[in-house]
Amino acid sequence: MTRPMFSSVRRPTSFAHDLFCVAGRALRQMPRDPVPVVLAVFVPAFFYTTNIGMFANLVRQGTSVSYKAFLVPMAIAFAVTGTSRAPVLVTDVAGGYFDRLCMTPVRRSALILGMMAADTLLVVLLCFPVLAIAFGLGVRFTTGPAGIALFLAFAALWGLAFTGIPYAIALKTGSPAAISASYGLFFPLFFLSDAVVPRHELAGWYQAIASYNPITYLVEALRSLILVGWQPWTLAKGAIALGALGAVSLAAALLALRGRTSRSR
Repeated sequence: MTRPMFSSVRRPTSFAHDLFCVAGRALRQMPRDPVPVVLAVFVPAFFYTTNIGMFANLVRQGTSVSYKAFLVPMAIAFAVTGTSRAPVLVTDVAGGYFDRLCMTPVRRSALILGMMAADTLLVVLLCFPVLAIAFGLGVRFTTGPAGIALFLAFAALWGLAFTGIPYAIALKTGSPAAISASYGLFFPLFFLSDAVVPRHELAGWYQAIASYNPITYLVEALRSLILVGWQPWTLAKGAIALGALGAVSLAAALLALRGRTSRSR
């Protein structure tokens, strides 16, 4: 007989316990569906290597910066964006499992935050194969091991900041198609930044848009750790952009959760 994840008997538990239980279930499910993880590594590796082949000579004419190092944040952003259990949440909602969870003593916010915690761990793990490719091509961090650690922290926070959007859509619509469409929100933001070409090389109108794009400041913060060194203001701007995006997406996810749980009562 399968033991339920949460007992139907009410007993006092901590928020950390609820978070751990939900995150643990999400992590145990990941090996059963490895295709998204494989794609999350293959797609950024493909774009990273092909962009180097297409644009390295063009970029080299305008700057002395190594394009292999310049492009690493782009590859990382591609790897970690859209890494979430939102499709699984849609399945739980459609199958009634989510409603059963809402009948247990588990704290409602842990139902989402636990899945996000599992996503964050996966995001960090996805960074390693992408960085391994970059290191194999000769890329080195000017900030050393501490810079690599901060780079991984920024990547994890970006994955966490973006993932609230698909969770909000999953809870609001319960539609797999809507979840897939939500990942398309990333591409306009990404390509209207300086992720692929240095900002000073962009056209005037494009450069102006990139200056207001939060992804620009995330990418520049990551890039500074590789190419330049410790730049507190650049890192601060990246952290502010992440905080603003994270606040909006997390608020959207929690509001959608409140609406879904109120309908489940």
